[in-house]
Amino acid sequence: MAGAMGGIGELESVRVTRILRDDIVLGRRAPGSRLVERDIAAELNVSRLPVREAIRTLVAEGVVVARPRTWAVVREFTRRDIQDFAEVREAIETLIFVFAAERHDEAGIARMRGAYERELAAAEADDAEAARIAAAEFHEIAVELAGNEMFGELIAVFLTRLRWLFGQHDDLLAMADEHRIILEAMTARDTAALRRIIPAHLASGQAAAERRLARSSDLMV
Repeated sequence: MAGAMGGIGELESVRVTRILRDDIVLGRRAPGSRLVERDIAAELNVSRLPVREAIRTLVAEGVVVARPRTWAVVREFTRRDIQDFAEVREAIETLIFVFAAERHDEAGIARMRGAYERELAAAEADDAEAARIAAAEFHEIAVELAGNEMFGELIAVFLTRLRWLFGQHDDLLAMADEHRIILEAMTARDTAALRRIIPAHLASGQAAAERRLARSSDLMV
């Protein structure tokens, strides 16, 4: 039933949303694939209502498309979607990392270093899923260290799409190395360097997403 608990203190709808979100951003559910309520409910051993609530949440987060009188589907991003997202993201995230560099404390930098080290270890082990999760965490910690609640609110609007974008990177070691360079600049509080590094880093992510999109288009021809 709606509001039922799944696990310790977790609403069923929250659990289902988390599982579906992870499936989408980590590529377990491909773009264009159908989200059939009854099938997902059976798979996760829940009623259809928390599945419906989860799908509604993911539509709001921009990774699922609702189609009236038919199934919801995982969103198929276009090149224009990626470019629009990149333009907004560059402006916001550059400021986030600059403020995080100015305002961080040792505990905060230690958390970022931990995320980077987990990402690097996963990349070296060719564990793409773990590397991408750690990469997203690296950016999420920076938002916290920026010390501005408005940034948190803004980034929450496209956090799921941000995680999806990291899922497009195939060169895991290159991504980890870019985070190492960012971490070094943050530790040194070198904001001038970050204003150069962050746009280049984000452009790398955009290029990876566009390459993945082009390959997918070629396969469908």
